[in-house]
Amino acid sequence: MRKAIFFDIDGTLLDRVHGIDKITPRVESALRNLQRAGHYIFIATGRPAAFIYPEILNFGFDGFVMSNGALVLVDGKIIFRSELDRKGVKKICEYAASERIEYMLESYPDVYFPRSFTTCEEFCRKIGVDYSKFIRSFDIEKISVSKIECVTARKDPENLDVIYKKMLATPGFTGWADPFHFKSMEIYSDKVSKATGILHVLDYLGIDVKNSCAFGDGYNDREMIKTVGTGFAMATGSDELKNSAAHVVPGVHEDGVAFGIEKFLL
Repeated sequence: MRKAIFFDIDGTLLDRVHGIDKITPRVESALRNLQRAGHYIFIATGRPAAFIYPEILNFGFDGFVMSNGALVLVDGKIIFRSELDRKGVKKICEYAASERIEYMLESYPDVYFPRSFTTCEEFCRKIGVDYSKFIRSFDIEKISVSKIECVTARKDPENLDVIYKKMLATPGFTGWADPFHFKSMEIYSDKVSKATGILHVLDYLGIDVKNSCAFGDGYNDREMIKTVGTGFAMATGSDELKNSAAHVVPGVHEDGVAFGIEKFLL
């Protein structure tokens, strides 16, 4: 039976913070073997297209669930796209700026943020993203936005949790903040998630949910791990995520994705 398998990037396929900035040979071999066996392989990420590393974009995945499900591509074709309410986006951005929170507005294929936002530039450099082609002068009311990425420019973290909660209180929006330092936050439609993006793919391909799998490690992987037929949590993930998964596999440094594929899928 043909399966569709979905993979998170950061903390699942790669760990750039700890030196793994390319898919390891063992994991690459396992992914290729899935495709040779007739299965589909997809990326499911919180990142927009502009934030996905070239080696991932050019690897040969069958498609992408991006921006936490706000944009879904299969074989290069957009099969689903969610756009945030412009008035809501403007309201959040104005409040964020008043509290010294910088923001990036993610669309497809473009990303927007004001020219004065140096903290956003620093954030891009830190995660290995080339922002030189991002659009730095724009009218919020005239662009489409799929997701908002917020980065604090404040040196003092006091009340950041309150500020973030207020931003998320905008009707029709949801998201999550960095749970440790409140340095960043993602905001997107409350009608999308990686799980909804996966369901769009399965419907498009005519694959039953029971024949889907997903590998993840992060907060925004919870819904997809619970939704797919078989969920795989990385050992480095939270206890909540691991308790929701059918299987727990080793971390990136131990080729956990390859372990899961070899032991349970091939």
